[in-house]
Amino acid sequence: MKSRGFTYLTVLFIVAVITAGLALVGEVWETAAKREKEAQLLFVGNEYRKAITRYYLAGKNQYPRALEDLIKDPRQLGTVRYLRRLYADPLTGKAEWGIVKSPDAGVAGVYSLSEDKPLKTGNFKLRDAGFESAQSYTDWKFTYTPVAPGQATPTAQPGATAQPGATAQPGATNPAAATSIAPSPSSKQ
Repeated sequence: MKSRGFTYLTVLFIVAVITAGLALVGEVWETAAKREKEAQLLFVGNEYRKAITRYYLAGKNQYPRALEDLIKDPRQLGTVRYLRRLYADPLTGKAEWGIVKSPDAGVAGVYSLSEDKPLKTGNFKLRDAGFESAQSYTDWKFTYTPVAPGQATPTAQPGATAQPGATAQPGATNPAAATSIAPSPSSKQ
C-alpha cells in the first residue's frame, strides 16, 4: 500500500517537472521567434528605406506617391524597380504598413503597426540609432530625409511624430509626418 502512494507521488513530481520544463521551453521559443521577427522588421524596413532613397534620387527629388511606385516607377518610360515586391510587416503578417508622409505628400517611410514593446533596445546600427528609446514598434520609423548640401547628416528622432493610427495599405495615402535618418546618397549601409 505504501509503495503505491510513493509511486503516485513520484509520478506527480515527474509530471510537474516536465510541465515546468515545457513551459520554460515554450517561453524561450516565443522569445526567439519574436527576436527573429524583429530582425526581419529591421531588414524589411531598411529595404523600404533604401528603395525610397533610390526613388527620390533617381528623379526630380520626388517621393513615391504610393508603395507600388517602388515596384514600377511611373516617372520612367521603361520598367524601373526599386523593390521586386512589396513586403508584409513581419510582426503583424499583413501587407498593411503605417506610412510616414513627406512634405510633398509622398511616402517618406514606413513603420510597423504593431503596438508591442520591442525586445531589442540597444546596439542598433547608426541609421537606426533613434530606435533605442522606442516604446513600441510603431516608433521604429524607416524614413528617408534628404540632406541639403553642406548640412550634417541628421540622426533618427526617437518617437518621431506621426499620427497615431495613421495606416496605409499599399497605394493608400494618410496624413502623417516624421523625421528620421537621412543616409547620405554616397553611403551604402
